[in-house]
Amino acid sequence: MGGRLTWTNGLAVVLVVLVALYIGWKGVQAPSLALQFAFNGLSVGAVYALLALGFTLVYSTVWFFDLYYGAAAAVGAYGVLYLRSQDAATFYDPSSAYLNIVFALIAAGVAAWGLHATLYPRLRSSLGQVVPLIIDAGVGIGVGAYTWYVLANPDSLHMLLSPAVGLFVALLLTWASGRMLRRRAAIVVAAPFAAAAGAYLGYVAYTTPESNLYLSWVVSCLLAGAVGVALYRGLYVYMRQRARSPLVMLVASLGVLLAISAAITIVFGSAGRPLPSAFGSDPWTISGANIKGFNVFTIGVAFAAFLGLVAFLKFTAFGKMVRAIGDDEEVSKVVGINTTYVITIVFFIGAVLAALAGLLSGHDTAVQPRMGLLLLLKGWIASVVGGIGNLYGALLGGFVLGMVEQFGIWDLAGEWKDGIAVVLLIMFLSFWPTGLIPRK
Repeated sequence: MGGRLTWTNGLAVVLVVLVALYIGWKGVQAPSLALQFAFNGLSVGAVYALLALGFTLVYSTVWFFDLYYGAAAAVGAYGVLYLRSQDAATFYDPSSAYLNIVFALIAAGVAAWGLHATLYPRLRSSLGQVVPLIIDAGVGIGVGAYTWYVLANPDSLHMLLSPAVGLFVALLLTWASGRMLRRRAAIVVAAPFAAAAGAYLGYVAYTTPESNLYLSWVVSCLLAGAVGVALYRGLYVYMRQRARSPLVMLVASLGVLLAISAAITIVFGSAGRPLPSAFGSDPWTISGANIKGFNVFTIGVAFAAFLGLVAFLKFTAFGKMVRAIGDDEEVSKVVGINTTYVITIVFFIGAVLAALAGLLSGHDTAVQPRMGLLLLLKGWIASVVGGIGNLYGALLGGFVLGMVEQFGIWDLAGEWKDGIAVVLLIMFLSFWPTGLIPRK
């Protein structure tokens, strides 16, 4: 388990045996209740695993704790409330023209920068310096205006986003064909079929108003990712170049977390609010335990995110660059890797995973302004338990934390759940600081 001394490994074995005996005893004592606690642990653990995966990806690349990660989880959850509050149990209209403009400006800046960083080095030699900048500005203005219009008309998400859905599907299928076929002629043949599939799914989205809730998930995650990109490019990059101290970065990201939490409280109020009911909200009864299909979906999302990240890091050139930066950023610069661009994408992915975890948690319980700080803490604890810097450990740590929390409150009040998580963190930091699956 990563302990250097033999007695720590012996203590770990004793604790695992005691926990197993306790769970087994409870299972014999009340089988249906044990099954209920086990499923609750898995469903909550899936959220923690998602948080730990994104947290681990960011930390193992730049090696500092980005506390915006917790705010991203809250942005994801409150983004769904902002767009779909009229579908919730208690209607609340937070529509704000100023907030729409802020997010539109962020989206415009991120789109312009992304195009500039991707195409500018290629276009500069043939088009000079002015034309690419004009293209960047035009794309940024277009994306910003589109974002503002989408946020200002949440009831029409299925219509406004249908072109984006179709384009994304067509590009994804074309890219997948290129990865599999590896021949230009075959890709040209596959492209019309990809375009037809994209057009069909875009039409399905256009004619399905019921998809608004799930499209709001996409919008919320993208907004959280865009804010993460803007923070890294607009703040963290310069602080890393000048301060070169993880403590300074930690304090800066703490300020970001507190500022966003305060803004959420100002816009939405301090009271907790429910999100609209998603699919699978009606429980199934299995052996006396109530199980929701939505929670099963959450568990599946955690495993899908894990498999996607592992494949991304191991089998793509971009993933290899991410691993190279995590091993040694300075050497990566020497060999020609654009570290700023790569790290920015990593921040985007991490924020999207945090936002996804936040909205999934919000659908299962409720949303509240301080949820970002709580989810940040749980994601960090899961990362430490599993082995910080290791994706396999992040997945395992999330589920271990969820199970320990749930079975820990069997004979206690539910308010002790967070205390149990902190005790688990202290034990691992004291005896097994490298976690269950240490980073190699």
